[in-house]
Amino acid sequence: MAEVILHAELREIFGKKVGRLRREGKIPGVFYIHGENNITVALPEKSLTKLIHSTEANLINLKLSDGSEKKCIIRDYQLDPITEKPVHVDLQGIRADEQLTIEVPVIITGATPQGIKDGGMLQHIIHKLKISCLPKDIPSHIEINGENLLINQSVHVRDIKAENFTILENESTTILAVLPPVVEKVAEVVAPVVEEITEPEVVGKGKKPAEGEEKAAE
Repeated sequence: MAEVILHAELREIFGKKVGRLRREGKIPGVFYIHGENNITVALPEKSLTKLIHSTEANLINLKLSDGSEKKCIIRDYQLDPITEKPVHVDLQGIRADEQLTIEVPVIITGATPQGIKDGGMLQHIIHKLKISCLPKDIPSHIEINGENLLINQSVHVRDIKAENFTILENESTTILAVLPPVVEKVAEVVAPVVEEITEPEVVGKGKKPAEGEEKAAE
């Protein structure tokens, strides 16, 4: 896993006043590690945004404005719901001999799946997996080769061979799948029912002869 340098200022601005920091292009955050006091910091927005949206897991060498350095990872962050810019970040300090929990990106490798060539649709469902491991064993990403997938086939958490780390997800969780093509239903055209119109029976006009009159006429 790559190690990146992130510069941070020690922050003494709190509450509603942190809005001024954001307008200056700085994001408020907190560094914490058990057994030590929390350190409030302000980080450059551009550098932090790049790390948040990276397709690789990164170990951070946090260089503070007082000259000290801290090894950490991004534990959590909050985004503005409208601009999607970071508004706060939590940095978790790490120790070389202690297990930690981290989310690692999932990357699809290999040629185009056979199921896609046959008309199916690829669905990448899980983009990050939560794992537990020592800092030295953090993978930059987890690769899944999907080129042999056919229509209606999928890759689950249980199919991943984890080396030096433990995946903290339900083993039946689907990560990648090839769905069958969508077939549009064509509405059946039904001919309208036409009722046959019959003419009413015509009844003869005139007075019906009284009984016995027919014979008299004859």
